[in-house]
Amino acid sequence: MSTCEIPDNRPPDEAIGAVLRRCRTIAVVGLSPKPARDSHRVAAYLLEHGYDVIPVNPGQKEILGRPCFRTLSEIPFQVDLADLFVGPERVPSFVDQAVGQGIGVIWMQLGIVHEEAARKAREAGCTVIMNRCIMRDHMQLQTGGGR
Repeated sequence: MSTCEIPDNRPPDEAIGAVLRRCRTIAVVGLSPKPARDSHRVAAYLLEHGYDVIPVNPGQKEILGRPCFRTLSEIPFQVDLADLFVGPERVPSFVDQAVGQGIGVIWMQLGIVHEEAARKAREAGCTVIMNRCIMRDHMQLQTGGGR
């Protein structure tokens, strides 16, 4: 049985709402082409709600009708938020790429916490959200519900 760490630094719900209103271009790292996967459902939801979703998956050319990039570093335009659907062991590499690309928000999905990478990102000026579902938080924002 695995457990998920509780992040040391959790932004308040108001800050998360501000991120979701401000960030419109979202790179979904680890986006699966399989509709049954969480990453696919979340990305499809974000597209349906007006976000510009950029797939990042080295094994795919296109997902959800959008061109796919191998890494965050290969994206040739500005991205507001990197949404990570990767195992914690892969987080530091993607955080480094996000910082290098000037991506201001790093969001680690439910079950993903990496304190060292988060600290590094915060020191570079990024907002970091860990162990939360961007789709669930967006739904709550839409309905005005709290956590």
